[in-house]
Amino acid sequence: MNRFASYLLVAALGALLFFHSLGKVPLFDWDEINFAESAREMMVTGNYMRVQINYEPFWEKPPLFFWMQAASMHMFGVNEFAARFPNAVCGVITLLVLFGMGRRLHNEQFAWWWVLLYAGTFLPHLYFKSGIIDPWFNLFIFLGLYYLGSFLAASEERLPGRMTPLLLSALFTGLGILTKGPVALLIVLLTYLVLLLFRRGAGLVAVKYYLVWGLTAAAVTSLWFGLEILQHGWWFVNEFITYQVRLAQTKDAGHGGFLLYHFVVVLIGCFPASLLIFRFNNQEHETNRQLLFRNLMVASLLVVLAVFTLVKTKIVHYSSFTYLPIGYLAAATVYGLVNQTARLHAWQKTGLLVLGLIWSILFIGLPLVGNHIGWLQPLLQKDPFALGNIQAQVEWNYWLVLPGVLFLAAVILSFVWLRQRKKKKALLLLLVACTGVMQVLLTAFTPRIERYSQHAALEFFQSLQGQDVYIRTIGYKSYAPYFYARVQPGQRKEAKDENWLLTGPVDKPTYFVSKITAKEWLLRDHGPRLRVLYEKNGFVFYERIP
Repeated sequence: MNRFASYLLVAALGALLFFHSLGKVPLFDWDEINFAESAREMMVTGNYMRVQINYEPFWEKPPLFFWMQAASMHMFGVNEFAARFPNAVCGVITLLVLFGMGRRLHNEQFAWWWVLLYAGTFLPHLYFKSGIIDPWFNLFIFLGLYYLGSFLAASEERLPGRMTPLLLSALFTGLGILTKGPVALLIVLLTYLVLLLFRRGAGLVAVKYYLVWGLTAAAVTSLWFGLEILQHGWWFVNEFITYQVRLAQTKDAGHGGFLLYHFVVVLIGCFPASLLIFRFNNQEHETNRQLLFRNLMVASLLVVLAVFTLVKTKIVHYSSFTYLPIGYLAAATVYGLVNQTARLHAWQKTGLLVLGLIWSILFIGLPLVGNHIGWLQPLLQKDPFALGNIQAQVEWNYWLVLPGVLFLAAVILSFVWLRQRKKKKALLLLLVACTGVMQVLLTAFTPRIERYSQHAALEFFQSLQGQDVYIRTIGYKSYAPYFYARVQPGQRKEAKDENWLLTGPVDKPTYFVSKITAKEWLLRDHGPRLRVLYEKNGFVFYERIP
């Protein structure tokens, strides 16, 4: 197959996987709705320089990803497809990038294994069909590290043109900072320092190169940070930095977790690649460039896991950059296996079987529980909100068990083939099964799960679109009212105050949504002013007439 046809096939594979049913499921609180709303408000206000939520400055993120979403919404309208479209594009680009890197570092066979592993690993696949920032953020950091490695290799080999990869490394690191903040710089610099430790100082370069890299990255970030400071002073940037520090030092927004949280997430969520990163070679065939890049990948994996283990706030996607180095290390193992230069230990084969069985139980269990939702009631007696959630009318059928059964069969058969040393067949079967079952999860299971978790509230907010009213959630945080009710700017300042909406002289109909757990105290304290409209699936809906 010629080079153009190979890239075209990779792009077609990515498009088929990541654009399919992209807008089928409503956006999820918090992050998906949060980011989509910020992009919508950019469009509504015409202010593309400052990120906003509820038409107030939102200093938690820089604007690059919101610009992508706003551009998408200009093309496709304000909807779920548009909010997720940038990440589907990112998915296709990422597969093309991995294929290109694999060909340059190794050969086309290696490149294909890398692409198939990344597409067939659970969490990366899921993220490219989401509306969160991390896929682009991770890609920019990854490219920054790749070109840093290319620069170091060219410097050691004394090749001409080494300044180009140095500038590209700085460019992509700067874009990472504009996407999610200075943690992009932190990851790149710490990875470089760990690489120097691995290589006992090999990789140190002349001071002028550090200056060029730093000034280029600063120039890229100044495209927004610099303009923000010039236009509005230091307040917004100070708030942004304060927020980043708070994330590291406290369990922000209730997102705590145990110490090894991210290790567990990566192990289970990056099935099957997570169990293939440990390569046991019979012989080494790595060039200096390949060895340098592998060291970069190991260093970046360790850095991200260490940094976000120390950070107090634990959120699944904080460690999502690890998916890229895990993909490369797993591809190196698989390439060695099929070419008989590497082997799997018995514990790796057993681990693939055990984690595969765990995922199989989930895929088979979801439709079974959906068809017998009453099974959950005894387990949820102490959680009235969850009890209300499962009262949602969701149609399941027993045919939905079939994908899980097929996946289970594929896991068992791949384990048998690995034992019989039919490595290529075993791994291809497992990756195809993982890719297929993820499509079923995202297109058949996720819409049903969403109907239990938040659909009743989103339905209510959508019913208020275009009406001149106030809307507020009480007792829980949500960005859904802003996006799904299409809240417009220009509301009076008092309307942002919960107490004023509950007790003050409101000038138009006001609607509240709470969880069932807040109903008693809300009616006790504000009963004379509130009228309960109805209850549905754990939510209570109120009206206050001026």
